[in-house]
Amino acid sequence: MNMEGYERYVGQVFDNRYRIMKTIGVGGMAVVFQAYDLAEKRTVAVKMLREDIASDEAQVRRFVNESKAVAMLSHPNVVRIFNISVRSNIKFIVMEYIEGITLKDYMTKKGVLSFGEIISYTEQILHALEHAHSKGVVHRDIKPQNIMLLKNGVIKVMDFGIAKLPNAETLTLTDKAIGTVFYISPEQAEGKAIDRRSDLYSLGVMIYEMSCGKLPFYDESPITVALKQINDDPTPPRSINPSIPRGLEQITLSAMEKDPEARFQSATQMLRQIARLKADPGIVFRPNPKNTTAEKSAKKQPSKKKKTAKGGKSMFPIILGVASAFGVVFLVSLFVLLDAALGIFGIINVDSDIITLTVPKVVGYTYTTQDAVGLSSTYYTVDITEKYDSNSVKGQILEQYPAEGQRVKVSANKQKQTVKLTVSLGAELLILESYEGKSSRDAELALKKLGLKVSLEQVFSESISRGKVCYTYPAAGDSAAVGSTVTVYVSMGKASGSNAVEVPDFRGTSETEARQMAADLALIITEVTYEESDKAAGTVIGQSLLPKTSVAPGASVTLTVSGGQSYVEKSVPNITGLTVRQAEAELAKVGLKLGKRSEAPSELEEGRIIEQYPTPGTPISSGVATVNFTVSNGEYEAGPSVEFVEMDGWRVPNVVGMTVKKARTLLAEHELALGDATVVSSSESAGTILSISIGYNIDGDPVVNYEVSAGSD
Repeated sequence: MNMEGYERYVGQVFDNRYRIMKTIGVGGMAVVFQAYDLAEKRTVAVKMLREDIASDEAQVRRFVNESKAVAMLSHPNVVRIFNISVRSNIKFIVMEYIEGITLKDYMTKKGVLSFGEIISYTEQILHALEHAHSKGVVHRDIKPQNIMLLKNGVIKVMDFGIAKLPNAETLTLTDKAIGTVFYISPEQAEGKAIDRRSDLYSLGVMIYEMSCGKLPFYDESPITVALKQINDDPTPPRSINPSIPRGLEQITLSAMEKDPEARFQSATQMLRQIARLKADPGIVFRPNPKNTTAEKSAKKQPSKKKKTAKGGKSMFPIILGVASAFGVVFLVSLFVLLDAALGIFGIINVDSDIITLTVPKVVGYTYTTQDAVGLSSTYYTVDITEKYDSNSVKGQILEQYPAEGQRVKVSANKQKQTVKLTVSLGAELLILESYEGKSSRDAELALKKLGLKVSLEQVFSESISRGKVCYTYPAAGDSAAVGSTVTVYVSMGKASGSNAVEVPDFRGTSETEARQMAADLALIITEVTYEESDKAAGTVIGQSLLPKTSVAPGASVTLTVSGGQSYVEKSVPNITGLTVRQAEAELAKVGLKLGKRSEAPSELEEGRIIEQYPTPGTPISSGVATVNFTVSNGEYEAGPSVEFVEMDGWRVPNVVGMTVKKARTLLAEHELALGDATVVSSSESAGTILSISIGYNIDGDPVVNYEVSAGSD
C-alpha cells in the first residue's frame, strides 16, 4: 500500500515520548513506523491503526486484542510489546524494533529452503506457539508474512491481531478473523471451534511451502482454496521435492490432517518429532493409525469393500471366529515346539513390545526437558551430572552415554534406556578479593591458582610503592568467570615530570566522546564490551583504568558500554551448510573466527560444513572466540536401499525372503515389530519369511504378521 500519505507523521512525537523517524510499511489494518523512545533512549516500532479504519469498532477491538495477546507473552521468539495507546484518535502499539525481513519475503527470494533452515525455523515457531498455548493464547493466523527473520537466524512471531485469548469469545467470520485462506485449518474455513491444533495445521502448511517452494492449495478464488483446505488431500511433498527426508514429509502431513484429533495434539508433541528428525534425518516415524491425510497422500489405496451377510443375524461368523482363534493358538503352539526342538533362529517374537531405537545426538543441545531434546520419556530415563564449563552456556549438554547412533532395546514405559548426560553450569563465577598492596607476583600466583588468567598493566601511584598492586579489573568484590582474564594494575611509583597521563572519568559520556578523550590523552581503547543497562544505549558505564589514575602515555583501557534495556547479546550464527569461505564471512560479522577443522562423510557436497561447536545461538559473551567445525569430505555412501510395500494403508519394509532375525532388526529400525507367525512346510530354508500381512497388537499399534518356513521336512 502507499506509504506517502503517512510521511507527514515523520518528526511528530506520540504521547510526548515516541518520535516518529520513518515509515516502514503499511498493511491492511495498520501502518508501522520506526520511532525513537525519548524516555528509554531506544529505537522502537510503532504500529498505528490506519486512519481510514480507526473509527471501526471491530477493527479497534482486533487492534486491542493484539496488544492484550502479546502483553501476556514473554518469549525470545515472540515480538515484545512495550506500550499501547487507544485513548485518542491515534491508536498505536509500541513494540520492539526488529531488523530483518518477513519469512515470506525470504522464501520468495530463495524458493525451496534447506533442510537445516526448515528445522531451525520450525523449532523456533513451535517454541513460540508452545509458550503462547501455555498461556491460553491461540494465534489463528500463523503464516510466513507474520514471521520475522532476523539476520542471525532468530525467528520472531508477530501479529496476534486475531488471536483467541483465554476465557474470551471466539471472533466470528464477520470480524474478518479467520486468518489467511492459504494457511487456515479446515475447522477455521468451516467456521467451527478452533484450538491450538489449528495453529499446528497452519505451521504444517508453512513447512510444506518451505520444503516444496509452493503452497499445497492454490487458486485465484479464496473460496476455492478454502474448500480445498476442507476437502482435498495435499500432493505428497516428496513427489514435488524428492530430496526432503521421509520423516519431514511425515511430520508435514501429520500436522495437516483434516481431523484435529489425528494431528499433533500440542506444539510440545510436534517439537519432539522435530528433535528426533534433527538428530537423525534418515528416521522414518511409525505411522499413526489415526492419521488419514499422511497415508492417503503417500499413496492412494483402493477402498476395501466389506462383504455384508444377507438376511438376519447369523451365528456362523461367531463360530468361525472361535474356530479361527483355536487354529491360531494351535499353529503358534506348533511353532513354539518347533523352535524349542529345532532352534529355528529364535524366531518367535515373545516380547513383541520390545523395539530397537537409535540413541539420538543431544550433545550441544540446551537441556530443558528430556522430551525437548529428543529423549522421549516413553523410552528413556535421564541421569544428569552437572559441571562448570567456561566454554559453554548454562544448560548446554557436554557429554552423553550411550553415544549417538548406538542401538538400544526398549519397551514403552516398561524397559527404558538410561542416558547419562553431563550438563554445563556455565562458567564458574568467583568473587574477587582485594590484592591492593600485595606484590604483583603474589597476586598473579593467587589468581592463577583460582583458575583465572592474568594480565599485568603498569600505572603510576602516589600512595602504592613500586611493584605493588594498585587494583584489579574486575575490581575487588566483583565476579569473574573461571578461565577469564583479570587485569592487575601494578604501581610504577610516583609520576615524575610530564611522563604521566591522568585517566579521565569516561562514565556517562558516549562511546564516541570517550574515544576522542582517550585519543587526546594518548590512551588506547583496546576493547569495548556491551551489556544490557537502564542507561541510554551508547553510554559508557564502566572502565578498566580508575579515574584520576596516572599512567604512561599509550596505556590501554577497556570500556563497558550500555546496549540499552532491549540489548540482545550477539550469539554464534548457524554456519552448517555453508562453504568455509561463506562461514568465515558470516562469523566475521559478529567478531568470530573459524577454529579447529575436521572432516567426515556426509550427504552434503564436499567442502560444506556439516557440524559446528559451539552450537548456533551460544552467547558470544561466554568466552567464545572461535567456532570448530566439521566439513563434508564428499565420501558419503548411502546404505542398502530398502524396498517398501503398501499394506492396509501402512508403508512397510518388504522382509519377504529374509531370516526372521534380519527382518526383526530391519523392522525395528522403522519402529515396527513382528507379530504372529504361521509355520508352513516349504522348500525355502527354515526360518525364511515367505509372506507378510498387517495385524494390530492390543494397543492398536501395527505389527507385521508373517508366514515362516519350517523347511521341506
